[in-house]
Amino acid sequence: MALDPDIAALMHRFGVDGPPPVPLPGVAERRAGRRELARALAPYPPLPVGSVADDTLAGVGVRIYRPRSAGPAPAVVYCHGGGFVVGDLDTHDAVCRRLCRDVAAVVVAVGYRLAPEHPYPAAYEDCLAVARDVAGHPERFGGGSGVFALAGDGAGATLAAAVAPALRDAGTPVAALLLAYPVTDLTGRGGYPSMEENATGYGTTTAAIENDILLYVGNDPGTAADGRASPLLAESHRGPAPAVIGVGHFDPLRDQVLAYARALEEAGVAVRPHLYPGLVHGFMDYAALAPAADAAVTELFGELRALVRPPAPAATAAPR
Repeated sequence: MALDPDIAALMHRFGVDGPPPVPLPGVAERRAGRRELARALAPYPPLPVGSVADDTLAGVGVRIYRPRSAGPAPAVVYCHGGGFVVGDLDTHDAVCRRLCRDVAAVVVAVGYRLAPEHPYPAAYEDCLAVARDVAGHPERFGGGSGVFALAGDGAGATLAAAVAPALRDAGTPVAALLLAYPVTDLTGRGGYPSMEENATGYGTTTAAIENDILLYVGNDPGTAADGRASPLLAESHRGPAPAVIGVGHFDPLRDQVLAYARALEEAGVAVRPHLYPGLVHGFMDYAALAPAADAAVTELFGELRALVRPPAPAATAAPR
């Protein structure tokens, strides 16, 4: 199987197709680089939506995207990726705009606290607090539809997957999960071949992932094994929500993403897993410039829309 040529060309253009630098860049340098990459990859002008506004919910900064269409809409809380260390509301603006447009949903992007300044469980607590606020106020987020979903990419997908069981246990219904390439096992003990097969040369490296995990959860094995940090290791996978899951073949996290999808399926959760040939970790960022990534995002967002905006039943003809 070959790497998608458009993805390969983009990674080469931005200098992320080789081994990780030694030593790894510092946190400030990586955050600046992530913002620069996001600007380079985002469509211009930005995709139009009904409105975009920054706000604060439960003490956490958020950005709220509302669709152009009128009437009740589902609400989707979106947790951005970046290894728990980089990324912000700006780096994922393009993804959230497209999610808002394609799903016709109110998207609430969470500006959660980042490691290492704020290690685990700060990010989890922020995402949970925002999710509770949004789910508890359907009249403000979705015009009273009451349909609520969680979504994220990378570390953000990890956070969304961890928040869902907490909402389930509190009796808050979650209509769907959209999880793009989450890290699901932070212990490093899973023996996942893709962590070696795709260790370098495909953008995100295994060394960078392991470094981010260390910054997030530290050296405590018990912390890494906590189900709120590692969704695959949660005590129960039963019934959090139907899940749409996507990962690229050349992603170091491929095998643990697929293991998480299997764990949900075995627990009776309706799961739609997608393994995309030729794609890498972070493929959602490349959607505006790589047709294969665009097709994957179209499929994932389309399946989420089907879960949160099911078609109305056909009208039944009146008896004569």
